Amino acid sequence: MDASPINRLNQSLRFLVRQSPHYARMIRLDRPIGTYLLLWPTLWALWLAADGFPSPKLLGIFVAGVVIMRSAGCVINDISDRDLDPHVARTRDRPLARGDVSMREAVSLFAVLVSIALMLVLMTNLMTVMLAAVGLAITAIYPLMKRFTHLPQIVLGLAFGWSIPMAFAAQMEALPAQAWLAFLANMFWTVAYDTEYAMSDREDDMKVGIKSTAILFGKGDRAMVALLQLLAIGTLVLLGERIDAEPIFYLALGAAFALFSYQHVLIRHRARDRCFDAFMHNNWVGMVLFIGIVLNFAWAADVVD
Repeated sequence: MDASPINRLNQSLRFLVRQSPHYARMIRLDRPIGTYLLLWPTLWALWLAADGFPSPKLLGIFVAGVVIMRSAGCVINDISDRDLDPHVARTRDRPLARGDVSMREAVSLFAVLVSIALMLVLMTNLMTVMLAAVGLAITAIYPLMKRFTHLPQIVLGLAFGWSIPMAFAAQMEALPAQAWLAFLANMFWTVAYDTEYAMSDREDDMKVGIKSTAILFGKGDRAMVALLQLLAIGTLVLLGERIDAEPIFYLALGAAFALFSYQHVLIRHRARDRCFDAFMHNNWVGMVLFIGIVLNFAWAADVVD
């Protein structure tokens, strides 16, 4: 037997093992906040669409899909920003910017992740597959938006909320009003927290020509974050009315409002690290809202019984 194919296989395996820590950093396994912020609204939608605990199969598909697509989004973002990242303090150590990963490797990694995501969505239905294609397009164009518009946060809001109509489509094969109310609330919330994130990078972004809502809003940034957060809460109130929510749901909205208020304590002086802390704090907002939705349906089921 020719040993050369075996040798090539061994070399490839050794290469993958050697590079795997760089790939892990590229898909941000060491920084899971983005996965959490994508996961919470996905879980909201699954519970809302099912009026309670969703199908275990769909729950598994969507949780895995969140991890895979967030990873793919990170890779395509690094590919797009490979010439900018070395000039920004927070991103200069990313694997592609440092040269730890080649462009060919990055593109291959993106292709593998998208292929896995495709296999997952093919386990649902045609409506969900069609929505997934739109979601992939949004994910692909998002990194370019920061070069051409001061509103990349809106495109991120579309990307981070697109799992909501997908979850309704997978569970119900329909997109009722509550799906779009949840999507809109998540859009307002995403733009708010990504503006906080952009506030922490504002000085570096302005030097290299990256655009953001933090730069667009200028001195009105904190007021705009507050407005967006209030719009998110207000839209969730409308959602609550639509689903005849129990008091526990509105209690969760009150807790989210309190968490938003604390974020304004953090960003009041616009200090870089504190703005980033405010962004990270949004994990708790998503969790509190999810708990409120879960308890709402549990409460409603007890009342019916």
